[in-house]
Amino acid sequence: MERRTTTPRPGWQQTVEAQGLIYPLTRHPDDSLRPYWDESAYYVFSLEEVEALEDTVAELHRMCLAAADHIVAEDRLADLGITDARVAAAVTESWHRRDELPSLYGRFDLRYDGTGPAKLLEYNADTPTSLVEAASPQWFWMEERFPGADQWNSLHERLVEAWRAQAALLPPGAPLHFAHSAADELGEDLMTVAYLKETAEQAGLTTDWLAMEEIGWDSLSGRFVDNRLRFIRGIFKLYPWEWLTADAFGPHVLDTLDNGGGTGSTLWIEPAWKMLLSNKALLAILWELYPGHPSLLPAYLDGPRDLAATTGYVAKPLLGREGAGITVHEPGTPPAPREDPCCCQQLAPLPAFDGNHVVLGTWVVAGEPAGLGIRESTGLITDEYARFLPHVIL
Repeated sequence: MERRTTTPRPGWQQTVEAQGLIYPLTRHPDDSLRPYWDESAYYVFSLEEVEALEDTVAELHRMCLAAADHIVAEDRLADLGITDARVAAAVTESWHRRDELPSLYGRFDLRYDGTGPAKLLEYNADTPTSLVEAASPQWFWMEERFPGADQWNSLHERLVEAWRAQAALLPPGAPLHFAHSAADELGEDLMTVAYLKETAEQAGLTTDWLAMEEIGWDSLSGRFVDNRLRFIRGIFKLYPWEWLTADAFGPHVLDTLDNGGGTGSTLWIEPAWKMLLSNKALLAILWELYPGHPSLLPAYLDGPRDLAATTGYVAKPLLGREGAGITVHEPGTPPAPREDPCCCQQLAPLPAFDGNHVVLGTWVVAGEPAGLGIRESTGLITDEYARFLPHVIL
C-alpha cells in the first residue's frame, strides 16, 4: 500500500460530474470550496494485499451475521438501544425471514496501513454512501490514467446481478420505488439512489422514485402511496431505520411491514434486520464473541474499562453518520461522562500517509466482497470534510 501524487486531469470536475459525482467539492467552515474527489494523489496496492483484504471482509461479514443471530437468539436488542417492543419484534421477525427478503449492500470501514491485518472500525449495512464515486468515477479514472491496470471494483456488475438474483423476492406486478430524503442538500443521497435505481433497471426491474417526504398514507386502504397515488409495494430507501420507525408514520410502517411472510403491504429495502449490523454496539458484541481476533479492536458497552489507562479509546454513539458525536480519548485521560449510549473502542489511530489519515471503505454486495473506496482526513475522525481518492492494483 503506497500513496503517490499525480497531476489532476484537465477538466476533472466536469468529467466526474458527468459520471454521476455531482458533489466533487466540499464547502468548509471558512466558506472555501475544496475537492472532495481528490485525484492529486492515488493509492497503489499489490494483488496480494487486495486478496488478503477480500478474505478479511468476507470473514468479517460472516462474523457479523453470526453476531446478529446471537443478538436475536439471546434477546439482546436492548443493548443496541432497540427497546420499543414493536420495533424489536419487527427486527426479530425480519431476521428469521432474512432468506425471503432482498438485501443489497454494506460498507466496512477498516484501518489498514499495508503492514498488518486490517482492523474493523465500523459496519454500515443500512444506509452506506460514497458508493457512486467508488463504483464509477474511480474506475473511469483508472482506465484513463492507467490503462491495463486493475482495481478492486466489481461493484456495478455485482449490484446488477444482486437485483437480478433477488427479483423473485420482490412484490410482483408493481414497480420498485427508490427514495431518498429531500433534506439532502449536497446531492450525495440523491445520486446514490439514482445510481442504485439504474443498476436495478439494468437487471430488468421496473422502477420509479420519489422523496421520502412525498410518501403518502391512504387512510381508507391503510397503505402507503406514491405521489401518483399508487400503492407502494416495494421500496428501496436511503433513510435509516431508526428514523423511519421514529417518524410520525412509524406506526404505519410497522403495521404494514412486509417481512417476507406475504401478510404486509410494503417491502422495505434494506430490510429491518440491517438495524442489527448498522449499530456500533455490534463492535462490542463482536469482541465478546471473538475476543482477540486479529481484525477486531477491543470494544465495550459499559465504559472504556482498561482502555482508558492503556491504549486510549474512541467513544462512538450507537447510531450516527460522518463521524458525528465521536470523541477520541488519549491514554491516561479520565473517562468523559456521556449522556447518550455509546460504544468504547480501542484507540487505533488511522495511519498517516504524507500527513493524511486514511480509512478503507470496503464494500459488500449480496454478502460478497465487491470493491474499495478510500477516504482521507486531516484529523483522526473521518468526517464530512474527508476526501475521496482513487486506487489501482499494480
